[in-house]
Amino acid sequence: MTDLKASLRGAGDGVRRRAARIDAATPAERDRAVDALRALAVLGVVLGHWLVTALVADGRALRTDSPLRHLPWLAPVSWMFQTLAVFFLVGGHVATRGYASARARGVPYHHWLRGRLARLFRPVAAVLALWAVATAALLLSTAEYATTRTLVKLALSPLWFLLVFAALTAATPLLARLHPLWPLAVVLHVDLLRFGFGGPAWLGWANLAAGWLVPYTLGAAWARGELDGPRAGRLLLVGGTAAAAALVVWAGYPASMVGVPGAGVSNLDPPTLAAVAFGVAQCGLALLLRERLRRAMRRPVAWAAVALVNLRAMTVFLWHQTALMAATATGLLAGRLPGLHTRPDGLDWIAARLAWLPVFAAVLAVCLAAFHSWERGGGRGRARVVRAHRPSGRGTPTGRAVSRVSEGGGGRVQDVGAAGTGAGCV
Repeated sequence: MTDLKASLRGAGDGVRRRAARIDAATPAERDRAVDALRALAVLGVVLGHWLVTALVADGRALRTDSPLRHLPWLAPVSWMFQTLAVFFLVGGHVATRGYASARARGVPYHHWLRGRLARLFRPVAAVLALWAVATAALLLSTAEYATTRTLVKLALSPLWFLLVFAALTAATPLLARLHPLWPLAVVLHVDLLRFGFGGPAWLGWANLAAGWLVPYTLGAAWARGELDGPRAGRLLLVGGTAAAAALVVWAGYPASMVGVPGAGVSNLDPPTLAAVAFGVAQCGLALLLRERLRRAMRRPVAWAAVALVNLRAMTVFLWHQTALMAATATGLLAGRLPGLHTRPDGLDWIAARLAWLPVFAAVLAVCLAAFHSWERGGGRGRARVVRAHRPSGRGTPTGRAVSRVSEGGGGRVQDVGAAGTGAGCV
C-alpha cells in the first residue's frame, strides 16, 4: 500500500510539473477563455452523442434509437450537451481575428484560406479511408444492409459540420461585419414559410447556413470588441432563452434540441428558429463565463487539460462516433448487453449507459493514439507551438507563434488551436 501511494504521488507530481511547463510557455496575453470554450463545446458534443445515441440489436441488424424518443422528459439533457452554437461562436471569433492578422501581415487571402482548410480537412482522410474499407467489408459480409447504412451514416455524420464550417470560414472576409440579425431574419422567414404557410420541407435547408451563421457572426462581433461588456451577454442569454421557451411552449417546436429518431420535426436537421434562439442563449452564457474561465485557466493543471483537448479536438470530434460503434460491435460478441444493445426506454438503460462511458473513452483514446498524427499531417517533431491570441480590444490580432511547449511523444510542430482551424476548429 505504501508503494502504491508513493507511485500515485509521483505520478501526480509528474502531471503537475508537465502542466507547469505548459503554463509557463503560454504567453501572458493569450485569451485562455477561447480555448476553454472550445474544449467545453467539444466535450459537450461527444458526451451528448454518447448519451443519446443507441444502437439497438434488432434481430441480425443494428438500428439507431434514442432515450429521448422513449423518455421525452429527458429533453433538458439535450440543452446541456447541444453545444454546436459555441463551436461557431468561437470559430467566428478566431477566424475574424485570424484574417485581420493575416491582412496586417500582408498574407494573401488564398494563402490564409488554404492553410486553414488544409488543417481542417486533413484529418478527414483517415476517417474516410478507414470507413471505405469497413463499408466494403460489411457489404461483402453477411451483415444486413440496414446495419451498414446505420453505421456509415453515424460515422460520417460529423462531416456535415466541417462542410458548413469550411464554407463560413471561406466567406469570413464578407461575413466579418455582417450583423447577426440578418441571418436570424432568414431563419425566421424560412420557418414561417415552412410551418406557418405549409411551404415545402426543402426550404428548411436554407437554415443550414443561415442558422449557424448567427453564432458565427456573433463571434465576429466579439472579435470586433462589440460584445465585451456583460450587458451583451445578459441580453443574448435572456432574449435567446425567452424566445426558445416561447417557441417550444406556444409555437409547437420540439423540446429536444437534437434530432430524435421517428420525430416529425427535428430542431437540428436542419436548424429551426427554436434551435437558433437556443444557440443565441448559449452564446450569451459563453460570453458571460469568459472572465470566470480566464481565472480558472490560471491554474496550470486546468490549463494543460484544456490545451491538450484543443490539440486533439479534431481527432476527438471525427472519431468519437466510431469509438461508440466499435465498442458496440465488439460487445455483440458477448450477446445483447444492457445500455449498449438494448432498447433505451428506462432508467436502467440510462444507468447502464453511464457505466459504458469510460469504455467509449478508452476506445476513443486508442483512436487518438492511432490517428492523431493525421491531424497535423504526420511528422516527427516533439515541439508544439502555443500561439497567442489576445482578449478582444486588448492589442493586435493574433496569429504569431510565440513559444514552444516541449512534450513527450510524436507529432510535428502544432498549435493549441489559437489560430482557429487547426486543432481547435471544431
